[in-house]
Amino acid sequence: MIVPDGFESRQCSGADHWLTGIGRTSAEAVIGDADSVSSGRPGLIVLGLILDSYDDLRGGPVTGRLRWWRRDEAARAAVLVLHGGQEANTRTARPWQPAALRMQGFRWPLARATGGGAVALGTVRYRYRGWNGERADPAQDVREALDELAAQLGPVPVVLLGHSMGGRAALRAAGHPRVTAVVALAPWCPGGDPCGQLAGRRLVTLHGDHDRVTDPADTVRFAVRARAAGAAVAGITVAGGDHAMLRRARDWQRAAAALAAALLDLGPLPGPVAEALALPGAVAQADAAGLGLLLPRAGGGWTPTG
Repeated sequence: MIVPDGFESRQCSGADHWLTGIGRTSAEAVIGDADSVSSGRPGLIVLGLILDSYDDLRGGPVTGRLRWWRRDEAARAAVLVLHGGQEANTRTARPWQPAALRMQGFRWPLARATGGGAVALGTVRYRYRGWNGERADPAQDVREALDELAAQLGPVPVVLLGHSMGGRAALRAAGHPRVTAVVALAPWCPGGDPCGQLAGRRLVTLHGDHDRVTDPADTVRFAVRARAAGAAVAGITVAGGDHAMLRRARDWQRAAAALAAALLDLGPLPGPVAEALALPGAVAQADAAGLGLLLPRAGGGWTPTG
């Protein structure tokens, strides 16, 4: 049984205070009242990220399944961020769930990486917290959001950036005509999932080698199959990285943002990533070449290991 978000919450003293414990780590997300932030306004402190108001948590204008972080009517491209969830849960998804809060850390790196490119940034509002078997509810939500995006912005290219269950949803929805690339972070990749929908798309996966929730080996196996089906694929290992992306958080965030921008042709891809994306499917089937690149630490260089 996979529960990709392994969080538990407990109420603390004070009617408006909540403390959310994160797995077995010492990191904490504190959701508090006006005393929680120096500004004196109601707000949140989430993994060290200060959000000035609950409106910041909600993210911005909501239209159907879309919640925009940044939208320009003249946008020429878009990035949609997809948070994680659970294997089975039909409770209503909320923006203050830990899985959703975690992705707020990608908001500002994405804004910086795409700042000069007229790129709309947003997230998808799931109906439910779980994948829910053959229903694949989050994937349906992503497809609906992509339809809404096309209606609002026109035929612009879209990069899907998803974590865990959100990575699975991104991979499943990649066949939508607006999707040109996927960045999958610690994705949940069961062995029987289809990959033909990724033909003609670019896929970059990032997975921590200390992940105990989703299996990095499953991600490699899916990537091999996706490349054989016609996708251009690169795989990156985050040494020491965990499933929640708390260890090396800035490396995860900056790399994902830079990759999303590069996949929209707003900047160059790292050399080893570009080389891996250019490999033919037959090579990947033989030895998973280009699927074991090491994510450099801040200030370091890329090291190809596979």
